[in-house]
Amino acid sequence: MEVEVWKVVLLFAAGVASGWINVLAGGGSILVVPVMVFLGMPGPVANGTNRIGIIAQNISAVTGFFRKGFSDFKLSASLAACASVGAFFGAQAGVKLDGVWFERTLALIMIGVLIVMMTGFGQKPVEAGGRAKNLLIGHLLFIGAGFWGGFIQIGVGLIQLPILNRVMGLDLVRANMHKVFVALVFSIVSLAVFAAQVKIEWALGLALAAGYALGGWLGAHSAVTKGEGLIKKVFYLALVAMAVKLLFF
Repeated sequence: MEVEVWKVVLLFAAGVASGWINVLAGGGSILVVPVMVFLGMPGPVANGTNRIGIIAQNISAVTGFFRKGFSDFKLSASLAACASVGAFFGAQAGVKLDGVWFERTLALIMIGVLIVMMTGFGQKPVEAGGRAKNLLIGHLLFIGAGFWGGFIQIGVGLIQLPILNRVMGLDLVRANMHKVFVALVFSIVSLAVFAAQVKIEWALGLALAAGYALGGWLGAHSAVTKGEGLIKKVFYLALVAMAVKLLFF
């Protein structure tokens, strides 16, 4: 795919918007893959290239949690190891998903993620600082979460969070702390699988990564929080419009 300035700018802007929405509303990463598909990237290439931005964002997130005193690298690493096994096999399936079936799968996932985001499924109040429970079940479930992350990545945080919060009994801060570390590790594994089998658009991926990083920083430091409700509504409408476009046009 020819790297043109306007494509770099568009993906950088998409990354900024996604990183910003991820902080203010959540789920912003599902904007990026459709944008890459609309730019003419084959499904597996878009699916793989997106991992570059995800890795950049999660490096920033892990660093941020650590600087604020939140870390449990022993549990994070063991969960990441399980997720990486699943991600390896999920990515093997993801590189084969192309054409109209990729677009239909993507559209259905977007609708599913939209429903989960609107209902808040998978989150429950838990006392802060509690120890993790159901460790065996949690680690086994993370193999499945990793498979999904390797397969298509989109919405994987909405799978990880219920495991960490509802099954393992971690409060949402620590659940997110583990979530970003695990996603960082298995995203590196899945990117390696994609890079070995399809042509990753590294230049566009780096532009996307820079956008993710800037958008996350802007969202984290934004003083304008009253607009979050409007942001979510616009975001939901955009998801529905893109899903309809992918399914029917």
